[in-house]
Amino acid sequence: MRIYEKENFGGQMHELMDDCDNMMDRFRMSDCQSCNVLDGHWLMFEQPNYRGKMLYLRPGEYRNLREMAMSNLSRFSSIRRIMDSC
Repeated sequence: MRIYEKENFGGQMHELMDDCDNMMDRFRMSDCQSCNVLDGHWLMFEQPNYRGKMLYLRPGEYRNLREMAMSNLSRFSSIRRIMDSC
């Protein structure tokens, strides 16, 4: 998964392969406004440590996460990959 600081894949870009409990601590990013999910299914959370409101993402391009969340989320601060339990 590639996360971007700004909408339309702008600003800082970081690639994730695993969970991130705090984007600010790990990447020095205070927010994520767009992303490209290359593989797997993910949950993005409003607060660090996988807390607060969340947004489910499957593979695809997400140019504006705020628009997609319908303004219900003020920011995204942590990300967790959904793993198969098989």
